[in-house]
Parts: sequence; structure tokens; C-alpha cells
Amino acid sequence: MNVYDQAHGLAKAIRESEEFKQFDQYQKLVDQNPELSASLKDLQAKQLEMQAKQMMGEQIGPEAMQQMQELSQIMMRDPLAAQYLQAQMRFSLMMNDVYKILGEVIGLGNMQ
Repeated sequence: MNVYDQAHGLAKAIRESEEFKQFDQYQKLVDQNPELSASLKDLQAKQLEMQAKQMMGEQIGPEAMQQMQELSQIMMRDPLAAQYLQAQMRFSLMMNDVYKILGEVIGLGNMQ
């Protein structure tokens, strides 16, 4: 098999994985609720912003950390949001493992 066939095989395996199926299922349910979808997108945008600041060497103040914890706790009270976030985390962990494996093969060490 050539590399392209293997890549297509990996894509198929990811699509058929339980992690992807659950994430996709909850994503579709969240998309049917515009208010919840907007709230989750806002949470994720704030998380990405905080991560970007940390990567740039900026210190995150305790107020910002507290605000993120409170926002996350509020979202986790909604059963669908909690299920979605848990499914997203499981899928992300699987994909991080795949990226790490690929990175090791091409000599990039720990890709994150």
C-alpha cells in the first residue's frame, strides 16, 4: 500500500471509531440548539484565547482562571453540554495520540 492509501485507511478508521461517532452524534444534537451551540463556541473561544496567551508566555491572572472555571461549571450543568464536552475530550485525546505517533515517525518528537 502506498502512503495515500494508508492515509485514507486512517481517515476511515477515525470515522469508524467510537470516539468520533459519539462526538459527531453530540455535535449534531448541539447544533440543533442554537443557544447551547453559541455558549459552547464562546467557551471554546475563551479556552483557545487563554491557551494562546499561555503559549506566548503571558501570565493568566487568577480572576481569568476563576472565570473560566465558573463558565465550565455552568456548562457542565447542562446534560447535553456535559456529554458533548466529554465526547469532544475523548476524541481530542485520540487525535492527539494519532498526531504523536505520526510526529514520532517523521522525527518531530512530541507534536502538540
